[in-house]
Amino acid sequence: AVRLVFGEADLLPSIIVDRYGQYLVLQTLSSGADALKPLLVEILIDLVQPKGIMERNDVKARRLEGLEETKAIIYGVVPGEVEIVEGGVRFLVDLCGGQKTGFFLDQRDNRLAARRHAFGRALDCFTNTGAFALHFASCCTSVLAVDVSSDSLALAGRNAELNGAANINFREGNVFDLLRDCERAGERFDTICLDPPAFAKNRNSLASARGGYKEINLRAMKLLNPGGILVTSSCSYHLAEPDFFGILCQAARDAHRYVQVVERRGQSSDHPVLASMPETHYLKCFILRVL
Repeated sequence: AVRLVFGEADLLPSIIVDRYGQYLVLQTLSSGADALKPLLVEILIDLVQPKGIMERNDVKARRLEGLEETKAIIYGVVPGEVEIVEGGVRFLVDLCGGQKTGFFLDQRDNRLAARRHAFGRALDCFTNTGAFALHFASCCTSVLAVDVSSDSLALAGRNAELNGAANINFREGNVFDLLRDCERAGERFDTICLDPPAFAKNRNSLASARGGYKEINLRAMKLLNPGGILVTSSCSYHLAEPDFFGILCQAARDAHRYVQVVERRGQSSDHPVLASMPETHYLKCFILRVL
């Protein structure tokens, strides 16, 4: 699975093309891009020769352009689910109903990096379909994976079965509540992953987003055993990397923990950053050791 076209960063504004094996998922998020859709399909068929192309234009951003939200197979045949392999881990991907185009491809390199450091008892927050949790399962004694979506957890459970990962416990719930409950109960973990949705959808929500990021990171730091690993991300492009790092430093101070930066990371290499457009550097990821 790979992103073939990343919009503005690939000098093709508002156009997204993701490849899942022999199938493609296309997004055209502006009027100009939408007008090019027939040509884009023709080019993709010629260059990639897929078995099918799915249009995933069920995106709210299209409303700003006066476009309707649509979702349909626009070429060939596309199954409801496809199987991909990432670093030896197998995943079922729902191309029709999954978030984004079916899978969070932008975290691929970070999942592989996090697996190198994960150990012991792990907690995967905002697990979605279990991507980080499945990578942790091979190197951790146990994994607790939490998400608010029952549909996502159902697919996560099937992904665990697909890989024979019996050491993952999936739990439906609100991550903020779970972190508070774990702290009250005196629970401790050796590895924690925080991969939340964008808290800052626009500049007006940036202040509340800062509070949300600080709270979950502060509580995670308190829950980690000394020497534990925290993998923490922000996909809010309104929150710049220095600001996110500052929030992590504030959380460490308030949690009375020393923190070492093990790795400072961004989105996967197939999501390039355009130097003249800082918004394309939207994903920030830190792998921290909490002392």
